[in-house]
Amino acid sequence: MSIRKLPLVLAAALLVATITVGIVRAQSGTVSDFTVQKNGGGSASLSAYNSQKAVVVIFVNPACAFTRLYQERLSALSSAYGGRGVQFMFINVPINLDASEGGGASLATYSDDAGAASAALGVTKTTEAVVLQPAGGGFAVRYRGAIDDNPQVAGGVQQPYLRQ
Repeated sequence: MSIRKLPLVLAAALLVATITVGIVRAQSGTVSDFTVQKNGGGSASLSAYNSQKAVVVIFVNPACAFTRLYQERLSALSSAYGGRGVQFMFINVPINLDASEGGGASLATYSDDAGAASAALGVTKTTEAVVLQPAGGGFAVRYRGAIDDNPQVAGGVQQPYLRQ
């Protein structure tokens, strides 16, 4: 290898290492507490659920087509696991402020107008799910990603990621 190529190789290696560390932190990091507003009034902090086995945070918005397609499945997941010590937080992100009211299946939603929850979890799109487990003084990220592999057709789901 020539000396001229050495800086390029080192730069590429550093870039790969930086990206890898970022991905590992995103998948296995701890989450600091955040507070969101209950749509019925009042507020809720993530730390209030530290006695639960897990907290599933899913970002939704009634104006989003994927949110509408997932509403019945999300309601079923919440019903199935709610009695097993799993708290679901459906956080309505302000994509379209005219559509801040729900529609379809009724999901108890929270508002994240200040962006505290999405910033703490690093979420950038609706229907992204994050599974948190109480650990130490905070919450450890156990899963971050899609709900399943088929947002359009519930009957066509091959991989129910969140259910696993």
